[in-house]
Amino acid sequence: MSKSLTTPIQFSCGVEMKNCFMLAPLTNQQSHEDGRLSEAEFNWLEMRAKGGFGLVMTCATSVQEIGKGFYGQLGLYSEGHIPGHKKLTAAIKKHGSLAVVQLHHAGMRSPSEIIGTQPVCPSDSEKHGARALNLDEIHQLRDDFIIAAERAKKCGYSGVEVHGAHGYILTQFLSQKINKRTDNYGGSLENRSRLLFEIVDGIRSRCGPNFLLGVRLSPERFGMDLREMKIICSQLIDGGQIDFLDLSLWDVFKFPEDEQYQDKDLLSHFTDLDFGSVKLTVAGKIGTSDDVRRILDNGVDFVTVGRSGILHHDFPKRVIKNPDFSPIELPVSKQYLLNEGLGEAFIEYMGRWPGFVETDTED
Repeated sequence: MSKSLTTPIQFSCGVEMKNCFMLAPLTNQQSHEDGRLSEAEFNWLEMRAKGGFGLVMTCATSVQEIGKGFYGQLGLYSEGHIPGHKKLTAAIKKHGSLAVVQLHHAGMRSPSEIIGTQPVCPSDSEKHGARALNLDEIHQLRDDFIIAAERAKKCGYSGVEVHGAHGYILTQFLSQKINKRTDNYGGSLENRSRLLFEIVDGIRSRCGPNFLLGVRLSPERFGMDLREMKIICSQLIDGGQIDFLDLSLWDVFKFPEDEQYQDKDLLSHFTDLDFGSVKLTVAGKIGTSDDVRRILDNGVDFVTVGRSGILHHDFPKRVIKNPDFSPIELPVSKQYLLNEGLGEAFIEYMGRWPGFVETDTED
């Protein structure tokens, strides 16, 4: 029998989520270039809270100016960002949703034309034109993640998610292929994961036991090894500092890309772990009511919804009401997306996704 979609989820920190739907942290490129929240981004996120998401997460939000990964990225590296975030958290909470900000640094994936200087990385990367961080800079990076979390708490956020996925800077430290350091932040898995754990421990210490804290990881691509990622997950769980793990699987129903791990599907590699009091959420092509129920029935606590949350601001309400719900067929018109709360910059960005936005409309 399927889990109820509307049973509240109790996190170990004491925070409660009203249902099993989380809005994925989605790049939308519609905030101001100085990192301040725009009206367009505010409207997009408030509309998802109004649409029934139990947890509304911001896009990847930069903790350092040098860590910006895309144009129009939200920031939390300055006190000047606080007013916009306060406005956003108040609006999201008004609709009974949890407000969570994803803390991010792009590392070697920061375009030099956006940050105005050479991007940084655990090790020099000729391919990306990135230079290695020195030890003081690593400690500053750690501290800036923690300071951003403190700002988030001051802004009224229910919690934060540390972005350790998708080839950004924490992934770069975790990756044996990218991280060639020979000090305490390179070499062994313990050293390569040191920065992630220092950030997690620091946020918990500074923000207290009642602040929601999650970590996003992707177990494949960007030099990730599935076995190592399972070890990291187990250590995060056993460490007792986090409330949830957010695994970006690209496709929740796929098998691992690495042949040596294809004895079972990718999701089962993680649901087989003992999560204790830590909640598990996954993302990757969850589009229909049936998808949601299948994932929950496979040992996942709540679902993280991206593309379908773009197409339907009220995706949770539709799935709860209709066990046969499927999202609108693609491509959709620009006007349709405007009606769903996307701003012009976000729609232009979505136009890069093959087959998502109609190209022959009159809008």
